[in-house]
Amino acid sequence: VQLVESGGDSVQAGGSLRLSCAVSGIPVSDYCMGWFRQAPGKEDESVGTITGYGDTRYAESVKGRFTISKDNAKNVLYREMNLLKPEDTGMYSCAAHRGACAVYFLQNSGYRGQGTQVTVSS
Repeated sequence: VQLVESGGDSVQAGGSLRLSCAVSGIPVSDYCMGWFRQAPGKEDESVGTITGYGDTRYAESVKGRFTISKDNAKNVLYREMNLLKPEDTGMYSCAAHRGACAVYFLQNSGYRGQGTQVTVSS
């Protein structure tokens, strides 16, 4: 199983980015998928999940600005990020878990990619 993120970049505050997570070895259609963010000195933070059926949940800090989606045919998970803020800076990684779609399981028993860096300057 491999999860490979891409799309990270350095942008100005207010800008937008689209992250991708290419998945191989498992079908995203059957898995709970999620995006995590880790900033220097801070804990690993969930910024959104999507179930196999396509139901989404977001952290309060990104609601209205970030969107998570997936393409089952391409087996890819996406993250659209708009109105970026400096506090959105961090390493963004995707995760997959078969079963209950909960952050705990994604963090502790799921598959995880290496991450892609997002830096937002003011």
